[in-house]
Amino acid sequence: MKTLFATQPVTQTDITDEAVSCFLKEIRNCKACAGKLPFAPRPVINFSPKARILIAGQAPGTRVHETGIPFNDASGDRLRAWLNMDRSLFYDKEQIAIVPMGLCYPGVLPKGGDRPPPPECASLWRERILSFLPNIQLTLLVGSYSQNHTLGKGKVYDRTLNFEHYLPDYFPLPHPSWRTGAWERSTPEFQERVIPALRKQVKTILGQ
Repeated sequence: MKTLFATQPVTQTDITDEAVSCFLKEIRNCKACAGKLPFAPRPVINFSPKARILIAGQAPGTRVHETGIPFNDASGDRLRAWLNMDRSLFYDKEQIAIVPMGLCYPGVLPKGGDRPPPPECASLWRERILSFLPNIQLTLLVGSYSQNHTLGKGKVYDRTLNFEHYLPDYFPLPHPSWRTGAWERSTPEFQERVIPALRKQVKTILGQ
């Protein structure tokens, strides 16, 4: 059997409770980007190998960094509203895995706005994390970083409105920050067509 701290993805037969526990400990002890971060590293992640839906976000913000709970902020409130989902289901790791492209808060840019997630984070962890998620049926690609990483470069809003092209594996969405509000208000198709389809996909997979 492979070592629990191997740098390669695990196979499905390796996914024991002990392996998951050791892997999560390894993630939470990561200091790879310590010199680039404004605060001490605090990887924020929530998953179980039983999860059927993966939310692939951007990176934690300040409140998420403080609390250690993914999407525990206004952006999370907006995303849960899009999904029509309460917090108890949203944070049920046996149903929904939450794995951002950058696991730690990256800080802010000189002119405002959060820095992009450091690319070495995804290079170091993402493939290994996904290997612990063998039951994922749908991945919500939330924002440009997860979309570009998975689908190649493209336009977030165009992909969102053409979500059918990416099903059944992926459902692209804009990042649910306040900046998306103006686009959402000016694009009635998002609420009229995209959101009902999103909720239907999620409900079907979770068997609700």
